[in-house]
Amino acid sequence: MKTTLRTVRLELTEPLRISRSTMAARDAVWISVEHGGLRGCGEAVASAYFGLDAATLTRLMSDAAVELGRFPDPETALAAFRDGDLIADGTPPAAVAAVESALLDLVGKRAGCAVHQLLGGFTAPAAATARTIGITERARAAVQARCLADSGFTLLKVKAGTPDPDDDLARVAAIRDAAPHVRLLLDPNGAWSPADAETLIPRFADLGVEAVEQPTAPGDPEALAKLAERSPLPVIADEDAVGYEDARRLAGRVHGVNVKLAKCGGVHAALRIAELLAGSGTDLMLGCLTASSLGIAPAVHLADRARWTDLDGHLLLAHDPWTGIGGTDGTVRANGRAGLGVRPSGTGHQHQPTALGKAPNP
Repeated sequence: MKTTLRTVRLELTEPLRISRSTMAARDAVWISVEHGGLRGCGEAVASAYFGLDAATLTRLMSDAAVELGRFPDPETALAAFRDGDLIADGTPPAAVAAVESALLDLVGKRAGCAVHQLLGGFTAPAAATARTIGITERARAAVQARCLADSGFTLLKVKAGTPDPDDDLARVAAIRDAAPHVRLLLDPNGAWSPADAETLIPRFADLGVEAVEQPTAPGDPEALAKLAERSPLPVIADEDAVGYEDARRLAGRVHGVNVKLAKCGGVHAALRIAELLAGSGTDLMLGCLTASSLGIAPAVHLADRARWTDLDGHLLLAHDPWTGIGGTDGTVRANGRAGLGVRPSGTGHQHQPTALGKAPNP
């Protein structure tokens, strides 16, 4: 198998402000694996929060590419991956997920079936996705909400956690007035103290918010679980639920866990968490980082397993270099094409990629 890596710059349509940072662009590393005239692709995105830049991702994924060369075909490599025999211990989940994505894409293409079929599904998943509204002026947030509702979105996720909670409340109220029929999720990204969360959550409940994601600072899952016991709204763990062991500690103690492939280690890791949560009273949320359709696609093939779907990272980009999962009408969909079902959109040149291998661009 031949492996190629390259980096691209993904620019957002506008900067996205959350409680801890503002982002206008992020780097992505694409991996392509070729065998028998077919190619599978995956994507990992850099993340300051997880301490991963493009150079680090490239180095780690290059190490994985060397390991792929030990296997005669992608099917054998994917089996080894599932058994934990392919990726070195300590490899960041984002890099693991990208390599797995490329293998799933290639194995699916070789078998002539979509990834969700490889995973045991029969119907192509489709789900209403949340669309994120960042911290912004309330009038602008209201306009965004109205436009999104008119486009077909039925679920919006509102970022919160400004120094003045009344600003967050006013913004959510403006969004509710502008789009009275949409469902609302709230995400302070861990900006509140437990005491603040207990005071504020009932006020957001009065505005029609459906659930709140990671209201308190990560690092104290016990505090999050205790808050969930008393909360009038479902509490979803995100930053406090990175991988399987985090989910195990919180299963049955919070109302939801936000599973992102880039933080848990890919599709099969997500399926293990979903199996763990089943019947526990804790529901699955599928989330993502800002990424292209290539990076979001693997999670779309799991979308029918989640109570909440938040797979809008590709919709935040000024130019998505891949296409195939929809979303502009409020619904992400796996399609009938083999593998991940995505293909280059023709806008990749917008990002001035730097080739890191000799193979042509994926």
